Amino acid sequence: MATSAGTPGRPNEDFAGAVPGAVVLLDGAGIPGTESICVHGVAWYTRRLGGALLGRLSRDDGQPLTAILATSIDEVTAEHKATCDVTHPASPQATVAIVRSYRGSLDHLVLADCTVVLDPVGGGPQVVTDDREVTNRRICAEPLRGIARGTPAYDRVRAACSEALRARRNQPGGYWIAKDDPHAAEESVTGSRPLDDLTGVALLSNGASRIVSPYGLTDWPGVLELLDARGPAGVIRRVREAEAHPRAAPDAPVPDDATVAHCTRLASS
Repeated sequence: MATSAGTPGRPNEDFAGAVPGAVVLLDGAGIPGTESICVHGVAWYTRRLGGALLGRLSRDDGQPLTAILATSIDEVTAEHKATCDVTHPASPQATVAIVRSYRGSLDHLVLADCTVVLDPVGGGPQVVTDDREVTNRRICAEPLRGIARGTPAYDRVRAACSEALRARRNQPGGYWIAKDDPHAAEESVTGSRPLDDLTGVALLSNGASRIVSPYGLTDWPGVLELLDARGPAGVIRRVREAEAHPRAAPDAPVPDDATVAHCTRLASS
């Protein structure tokens, strides 16, 4: 595993951890104004939720990953609902990726825009992500089309677009993320494959998956090759090099927290 804060001096809002047979990766959503809504902050939320997930996964009882996530969201919400406005749209929230080895299979769960890349024995990688936020963001950004960046009109319309996107969060027809509502777990993208069919699996936060999109530095088979050659830190290093030239990808101008976990020799689990 490797992780890197996007901004020096600010907390890394990603989280990654492992117990025997399972790995968890979370990408905290750093929304402006969260500090005034929750006294704990996004980094606290991802660490608490990640720890709760790992605690339950360590029991190795085969409980569905969606149920484990739902119970963990409920537990962390209970920890701070007395002091924080947990139902506010900007309260701490996170994307989630989980993989678990259980009875000869590798189960996976993805909620929001983390990415799980399964590396099969034969054929190309199977990339699992949840693109509903990206789709909704594109829809909500339509009013910005044709408006010059940096103008008062652009800033005004962009604020309205952001509000429209927040209104779609954890709503039917919108997109889902781990926050205060345990029912969001039921909307996760899940699946399972025999361990014998896989040589490895990688989990990437949104900041790390930029290596493929929007930077286009490589494709997913190339990511797996880079992981084999340079490890998770090698992927993050390539992303940081691209972020040093923001004109190459104006859709991702701000360096983001980046985290990668790479699991190998799965058949021996």
